[in-house]
Amino acid sequence: MAGERTYPVLPCADLDDALEFYGSLGFATTFIQRRPYACAVVARHDLHIHLSMFDGFDPEASYASVIITVPEPGEMHAAFAAGLKEHYGKVPLKGIPRILPLRRKAGTATGFSVVDAGGNWLRFYRAPTGNDEPEEADPRTGLARVIDVAARQGDARGDEAQGITVLDSGLIRYPDAPAAERFEALLYRAELKMRIDRDPADDFAAAELLAKEHELGADAEGQVARVREALDG
Repeated sequence: MAGERTYPVLPCADLDDALEFYGSLGFATTFIQRRPYACAVVARHDLHIHLSMFDGFDPEASYASVIITVPEPGEMHAAFAAGLKEHYGKVPLKGIPRILPLRRKAGTATGFSVVDAGGNWLRFYRAPTGNDEPEEADPRTGLARVIDVAARQGDARGDEAQGITVLDSGLIRYPDAPAAERFEALLYRAELKMRIDRDPADDFAAAELLAKEHELGADAEGQVARVREALDG
């Protein structure tokens, strides 16, 4: 039967913190109760998420994950990032809550992930139209492919250390990769290192040097600055 819908119920440690976070993403609170137990519903267009508060819940230990398909993940990512920056003063890329950059990942379509105030992962991908060719039908090669595999580990699985290991292997295996690919790999490596509180200074320096020496475009050095700003603190 057509017309079925699924509404995820996600845990949180503090209902008000969760509502504040989803409000920054443009969700409206459509229902809230405090007793006999605290819960709420937030909605943004056709997206509806139920939130349930549990005393003693640890967001770091959350295993909850939801896959959400949207017409244009790039547009949604931009809207979410703008709302988070307005609310938090920057776009948070590490800690809880956070939003990860829009990236292509090996084995999946391009998308991005949001970790909400309850530590729950919301994974956004572009909805298929029926005429789309899967991205993996035309996979990238060489170091670019390695970056996609690293993103599968570091972003999709949340295993930053494994993502770094994949990038390290790829940078050794493809020493003559195009400068733009090496820049992308080094900048992503720096991002992953900062997420787990490792010093990314060498990666940032190498990425900046590549951008300057190979004239990768005016936005390349700006990308380094944006990653530094988002991950600082």
